[in-house]
Amino acid sequence: MESQRRTVRMAEKLVESKMAGRDASHDAAHAFRVRDLALSLARRRVELAALLHDIGDYKYSKDFVEDTTVVDNFLMEENVEESKRHKILDIIKGMGFKNEVLNRSCRASSPEFGVVQDADRLDAIGAIGIARCFTYGGSTNKILYDPEIPPRQNLSKEKYMNKDEKQTTINHFYEKLFKLKDLMKTEAGRKRAEKRHRFMESFIEEFHKEWDGRA
Repeated sequence: MESQRRTVRMAEKLVESKMAGRDASHDAAHAFRVRDLALSLARRRVELAALLHDIGDYKYSKDFVEDTTVVDNFLMEENVEESKRHKILDIIKGMGFKNEVLNRSCRASSPEFGVVQDADRLDAIGAIGIARCFTYGGSTNKILYDPEIPPRQNLSKEKYMNKDEKQTTINHFYEKLFKLKDLMKTEAGRKRAEKRHRFMESFIEEFHKEWDGRA
């Protein structure tokens, strides 16, 4: 038990080190929130996967490619048993929305996967999700809103990941955030997502009213 807690403490330090300097949409605080959400959804062995899930995020890599090398090396250095290490890496590699952008299956590959993915997605919606969305949009110089640029339909994984295509921050709600409620894998995740989803709907409704001068 003590060795497990030591590994968690070292993972926290790794997260703080590797995610330092990122914008607030995908920083260490996000990782810690996802960890806490995952543990509150189900008391399973999900803490390390939740903490480490965004260290190799493709959006912050030099070549725009997801890289789990740092996480894999860390787990080996901490002598995490091989089966658990593979499970953690499998969770991290499969949990991104880009992997479900076309095939919107609500089946989880494992209970642990569902918990960690739901926790990450809960942090992407609601009040925190709205704040993160605009933070990331600002950090990448996205246009706030343009009615002449409609949300993209029937996105492929490649098109979703294309950082060069001109898009708006508001469109991200329609292309991803509003879809997350129906992609939750756990009952607890679905219940929490309902309230956060409604909050986003109210926000976007008010945004459009204010944009059009109707409020």
